[in-house]
Amino acid sequence: MPIAALDGSAIPEYERTVALDRNWVNAIAALGLRKFHAGAIEQAIPAQEQAIRLSPGDPGIGFWYFRIGEAHLLESHIDDAILWFEKAKHAFPAWTGVRGYLASAYALKGDNEQAAAELAEARKLGGESSWQSIARLKANSRYEAPTMGALVEATFYAGLRKAGVPEE
Repeated sequence: MPIAALDGSAIPEYERTVALDRNWVNAIAALGLRKFHAGAIEQAIPAQEQAIRLSPGDPGIGFWYFRIGEAHLLESHIDDAILWFEKAKHAFPAWTGVRGYLASAYALKGDNEQAAAELAEARKLGGESSWQSIARLKANSRYEAPTMGALVEATFYAGLRKAGVPEE
């Protein structure tokens, strides 16, 4: 299955794979990710938590932490999002993506100092053109499900605006 199939079309195949091997952590986590991108945000967290329980020392655990944080952010559970994004940051300290999401979450919480620090670090890690505008981020968006647009706008992009990311 191509990695680019984030629209949910791969869900039945991942479900069959997990049915054949309930302990295949990468299939479990990928199934949760595909459901998330198809708009079933509430189904993303249990899949990532299951992967973490099955493989707590997995080298990819930071991605699972991030996915839980992302789901919490879009559901406006800001404190929970920050908790999981911080775990992801500790797993992958040089990952620019988690820093940008942390900036958004901290800004939504009203912690402008921490939001600014995370945004500065995201820009430093991501290079000169990284995290420079909402328009650029939207152009490369991975949120394709129709139900996701309003949630992403009300949380992730709103937080980035509060953190100081300009529209253009």
